[in-house]
Formats: sequence, C-alpha cells, structure tokens
Amino acid sequence: MKAGKCTRREFLQASGLAASSMLLSNCEQAGWIGSANRRKPNIIFILADDLGYGDLGCYGQQKIHTPNIDKLADEGMRFTNCYAGSTVCAPSRSVLMTGQHTGHTRVRGNSGKVGGVGPQKRVPLKPQDLTVAEILKQAGYSTGITGKWGLGEPDTSGVPNRQGFDQWFGYLNQRNAHSYYPPYLWRNEEKMILEGNQNDQRRQYTHDMFTDFALDFIRNYKTNPIFLYLPYTVPHAKYEIPSTEPYAKESWPKDWKVHAAMITRMDRDIGRIMALLKELGLDGRTIVFFCSDNGAAQRWEGLFDSSGPLRGRKRDMYEGGIRTPMIVRWPGKVAAGKTSDAVWYFADFLPTAAVLAGVEPPKNIDGVSVVDTLLGKKQNLSDRFLYWEFFERGFNQAVRWRHWKAVRLGLEKSLELYDLSNDIAEKNNVARQHPDIVAKFEAYLKQARTESVHWPVKQTSERI
Repeated sequence: MKAGKCTRREFLQASGLAASSMLLSNCEQAGWIGSANRRKPNIIFILADDLGYGDLGCYGQQKIHTPNIDKLADEGMRFTNCYAGSTVCAPSRSVLMTGQHTGHTRVRGNSGKVGGVGPQKRVPLKPQDLTVAEILKQAGYSTGITGKWGLGEPDTSGVPNRQGFDQWFGYLNQRNAHSYYPPYLWRNEEKMILEGNQNDQRRQYTHDMFTDFALDFIRNYKTNPIFLYLPYTVPHAKYEIPSTEPYAKESWPKDWKVHAAMITRMDRDIGRIMALLKELGLDGRTIVFFCSDNGAAQRWEGLFDSSGPLRGRKRDMYEGGIRTPMIVRWPGKVAAGKTSDAVWYFADFLPTAAVLAGVEPPKNIDGVSVVDTLLGKKQNLSDRFLYWEFFERGFNQAVRWRHWKAVRLGLEKSLELYDLSNDIAEKNNVARQHPDIVAKFEAYLKQARTESVHWPVKQTSERI
C-alpha cells in the first residue's frame, strides 16, 4: 500500500500536497479558488447507513418524507448509476477513504478471516494507508468526522485522529453503533461517558449528537476550508428513536415506523446543516455529497420497497446491495435539477476531493476524479471496470464494465452476466448468449485483486 514507490509519509512530504501550477490554474478558471486567496471549496460528505436506493422521494419513494434531501437533488445533480464501495459497512468505508476498491483496500470485510483486533477480528487501517482526510489536511483543510467510523479499534493505527482527522466524535466499532443509546462514544482518542444513558436511561440519542457536532464544526472552522465527513448511523438497526413522528398514527408495524422516522429525522438535520451554510455565507463555497454506505438492510416490500427496482439488498452482489442514491450539490458549479447516468463509485471520491482541493491524487488508487462530470463537462466513466469482492458468504465477486454486470457467487462458480441497459433488475443471466463479454470479464478478474493476509482466497481456480 504505497503511493507509487513511496510510503505515505514520503508521498506527503515530497509533494507537500502542493497543487501543480496546472491544477491551480484549472481551479481558478473553474472558479473553485478565488485568485486573491486561492479559496478552496468546503467539502461535506454525508453518508447514510443501510439507506436503500428507493428510500428517498427523489428516487421514487412515496411513503417516507425527505423534503430536504429532495431539495438537494433539485438544487444539485442526482446520479442513477453510482455505487458504494461494498455491500456492507466497513469495507465500503475503507474504499471511500482510500480510493482503492475491495480487491486492494486494507479493510475488505467487517471482520477479518485471519488476524484482526479483538473478538470481532476488526482490521484497522495502517499508518501507510493514505486517506482522503490526510490528503485534504495537508492541503490546508480542517478535517472533522462524526458518526460511525468502523476502520480502527481504540489504540490502533486506524482511529480517525491517526488517519488525518483533526476532530472526531462517534463510534469506532460498528457493532457498538447498533445502539442509539450507548453508554459511551469516542471524542478524539478519549472515551466520553454518556451520563444520560447510564443505568438503562435513554436520554442521549446519538444521531442528534452527531448533528450538533457537525453544526459546531462548521461554525468553529468557518474561516478555513473544511472537510466534514458525516457518516450517520440511521437507518441502520436496531430500530430506536425518541419519536416515530410523523408516522406515529400510521397502522404500520413499529419497526417500519421507526425506519421511516429515522430517515425523516436525518432529512430534517440535513436541512439544518444546509441552513447553517447559508447563514454563514458558505453555501456557494461548499460542495455537498449525500449517499448510502450500501444497499437496504431490508427491502420493506409492499410499503417502502427500499431497493426500488433493483435485485437484492445489503450483503448481495446484485444492484440492490451495492448501487446507492448519490446527490451532489454545489451552487453555481454543479448544474441544478440534473439527473446523470454517469457510472462511478466510492473509490472515485478520494481523487475527486484531491482535485477539488487543487492537489494531485496519489498514484496507487483505483478511482478517478469525477470533477469534470460534476461540472457538466464531457467525461467517459463507463469504459473501465468497477470491482467488488465480499467474503461473508464464501468468496463473491462483482464487476461492472459499460452496461454489463458480471457476478460470481463462489470461487468455482461460473460468471453470471447481466445487461443493465435493459435489465436493471438483473432477472436474465445472458452469459451463454455473450461468451465474448464473459471472456473479457474473466481476463479482467485474473488481475483485478491482490491477496490480503486478513482475507485470503484459496487459489484453486484458474479464474483467479
């Protein structure tokens, strides 16, 4: 895990993460950085947890109210072919932070198959892993995170403050994040006892605390360019919330009400964040990303239909497990009210953030900058391979290239092939009809990944 032939530290020191003259010139011409003070855009990345492709009004949801997120889409660009880093929590976040897909990134599952920390075998990021936060911090950004991290246990090299974040507040361990009334959270590298939740009290709802932290971070660092990473934990189970309004009078089962109320509460708080940006005069200088870490945990069929038209859900390699709603808003830069079918994924965020900050992305990543796409310029993102692997149900793989999607559910299994241009639900396996396309995927898969000490793959197949 090195940047070219350099370590992470050498890469940062050698480059100083200073922008090349060409990058700075491009930034000034695009209006990202004022020529007087080279002002860099604020970057806010909001990540929902287990939010389905169909859970938002702007993606077809009829029952759950999301007016503020829908407004983001009205004022920004809504993507229909964007993908998470994985079909579950930790590896998806590792892809987002490192720009490397699950065949290369450090954290490839929620628990390691070999090694890892503690009884849950959590694998932390290492000192040589280069994150978005480190790149932006070296570029002069104040960096903050609140919510669920999942990439490093206490006292390991993977905790946020050792991976480029100035300020951190939330859950390190994703299993602890299953409770919205936990006994403690982490504030930087210190355990913060939540007195309101001691002795089975339920007075401090963590989602609300994360929003308050985010608002304070924006206020406190308003004179600097900021990178705020806001990985909320809603609507992940368990289903706890102070109030099920505005759904309390619905005749739905309780968990259904809570699921909807969680999403609407998050929507309310995104509205508060957007209002603060306007109040502080930061609105036009801030690019906001909103998406989910993976597909819906439950499809909630017959009412919410959280996966929308997609096959599968969380832990599946089909579209319902990895395709995510993605909205990007930047007034005056990203076209308002536009829907894009550009194909991109979490690995693209790191190089995109680097270019926005006017710095060169590292060389050892799988993602590419999508800044041109965001700014409405011509960019071909489909003629490349997007790759995923997953270990909880054997060794599963998925690849997208152009409008084709390949899925392998087991090392010795044959590839399934789907034409997403006319089969978004992946109902028809057309592998037999297109042996040339299957062969192309097979050739790619032979070099798509590197071995991981924590997630070894038994090399018994000519296909790997």
